[in-house]
Amino acid sequence: MATYKILITDNIAPQGIELLEKVPQFDVEVAVSLSPEELKKKVKDAHALIIRSATKVTSDVIEGAKKLKVIGRAGIGLDNVDVRAATKKGIVVMNAPEGNMVTTAEHTIAMLMALARNIPQATASLKSKKWEKKKFQGRELYRKILGIIGLGRIGSIVADRANGLKMKVIAYDPFVRPEMAEKIGVELVSLEELYQRADFITIHTPLTPETKYLINKKAFAQMKDGVMIVNCARGGIVKEKDLYEAIQKGKVAGAALDVFEKEPPQDNPLLDLDRVICTPHLGASTQEAQTNVAVAIAEQVTDYLINGVVRNAVNVPIISEELLSVLGPYLTLAEKIGAFHAQVVKAPIKEVEIEYIGDVAKTDTRPIKIAGLKGLLTPILGEQVNFVNADFLATERGIQVKESKREIPSDFTNVIIVNVHTESGEKKSITGTIFGKKQPRIVRLDGFALEAVPEGHMLLIQNVDRPGVIGNIGTILGRHQINIGRMHVGQDEITGQTLILLSTNIPVPKPVLEEIKELPHVISAISLEL
Repeated sequence: MATYKILITDNIAPQGIELLEKVPQFDVEVAVSLSPEELKKKVKDAHALIIRSATKVTSDVIEGAKKLKVIGRAGIGLDNVDVRAATKKGIVVMNAPEGNMVTTAEHTIAMLMALARNIPQATASLKSKKWEKKKFQGRELYRKILGIIGLGRIGSIVADRANGLKMKVIAYDPFVRPEMAEKIGVELVSLEELYQRADFITIHTPLTPETKYLINKKAFAQMKDGVMIVNCARGGIVKEKDLYEAIQKGKVAGAALDVFEKEPPQDNPLLDLDRVICTPHLGASTQEAQTNVAVAIAEQVTDYLINGVVRNAVNVPIISEELLSVLGPYLTLAEKIGAFHAQVVKAPIKEVEIEYIGDVAKTDTRPIKIAGLKGLLTPILGEQVNFVNADFLATERGIQVKESKREIPSDFTNVIIVNVHTESGEKKSITGTIFGKKQPRIVRLDGFALEAVPEGHMLLIQNVDRPGVIGNIGTILGRHQINIGRMHVGQDEITGQTLILLSTNIPVPKPVLEEIKELPHVISAISLEL
């Protein structure tokens, strides 16, 4: 009977540890607060590593893990795990995304009420022997407008609880269809309208290049005077410097923060403001939630090591090794195409059409569909999406998926075509294939033929075909120390327009992107992460 070493390096609920210790094949070791060097020594002969947020699983740690098969995160966030390095080494990375959703939503409501009624400040005042009733006069939530940015699982639970408080709930989420929002009693609005109408704003989006500093000086200028801000999502979505200035100027009446750009937030001037209440990243910190995620990850690790069953994996689809060896490159291709689509469409997606052409159409294409949906939803929902729940999440968001197969190939032996239809009537089409045995390529974007490697930091530019356009783009990027790795150009013979797809060494910052958009003959420019 095979024996597996299970290494637990963060504090998880004892119920999860007990489940692991009951498995005869498991040798369980709990060793918390390890230094990076100690972690590398401990993990060298471990088959499973179970963590929360404290342990940093770097590429260096992964490289030294000779027997590691699975990394399990008791919770959702995987910022502390180098998923790319783990994937490259064939290590499954899984999380427990559903165990703390209610807890995080409830913490948001608690912070909202504490902020509105000045509860922390009044408590501190009373404990210092003062009686300052007038100073801490608060606000009712009844009939006030709550603006929710991000209507995913947690945002939807917050909306439900806020409706129970008789608040008027509006939300911004470009990937949710209006009828889906209506079902949970939410009015879907633009981001600008949310800023203009909301008395309270709460944030429930993942931290991505698109949401980094989403709430900034420009956003505050559009908000109501006296607005209150709640952030229990991720640090970095709110630009803390701009929030500080907005509070000092009286634009923002108060803020409730559970997360910060740097944690712990040492020397953060926001902590010196009376109108800021804060907690040390307690969103998921309840006894129930910690038990839920500990039990979930213990069961998932056990299922994988003992039964070969993968659940809530963020980097591995649920298919046999034989089928994976055949479909592996197509899974990567489909995921990249999905991620590409998610970053270029401008309205909620209502339908996805996937067509398989050639020999690939003769295989079980279900994993390819799942990979495509995972790619499509990850830029929207972040780390909660995996190969297990991508199909379910697409259905939950009202996205219809249609598949078709043709065994007779055209220009390439095997082709995957993914068409996306949005609520506004927009249609985008991307065609991909495999060069050699496992090199994904995008060979058509709408009417543009090209051969592009869908990988890393990319810049998609549509322009009128005129001399000097490419040179001007290169000049701007060079001036900002951004190196071009690859360049792919396609032309639409009907419109005379050109599509340029560049890979860059770093993500193109928004100011640089705006500078490129201002160039003559440039129609659009979009920064992509693949």
